[in-house]
Amino acid sequence: MERRHVRVWYDAEGDYLEVIFERKEGYFRETVSDQVMEKVDSDGNVIGFSVLKVSALKDRPIEVALGS
Repeated sequence: MERRHVRVWYDAEGDYLEVIFERKEGYFRETVSDQVMEKVDSDGNVIGFSVLKVSALKDRPIEVALGS
C-alpha cells in the first residue's frame, strides 16, 4: 500500500486552515460555504481544501460536500 501524506497548515493570525491531500498543481474554487474553498487539479479532482475563520467552528461545525 502506498503511503500518502496530508499537509495541514494553520495560520493563527489569519484564522485560516489549509489541508492538502496531494502536492500537485491546482487552484482553489468556491463551495456552497463562504468559509470553505476546495483545491482541485486540472482534471477537477479535489486535492485539498481551506477554511477561513476556523475559530468560528468551536460554536458550530460546517458541512460541505467537496467535489460537487
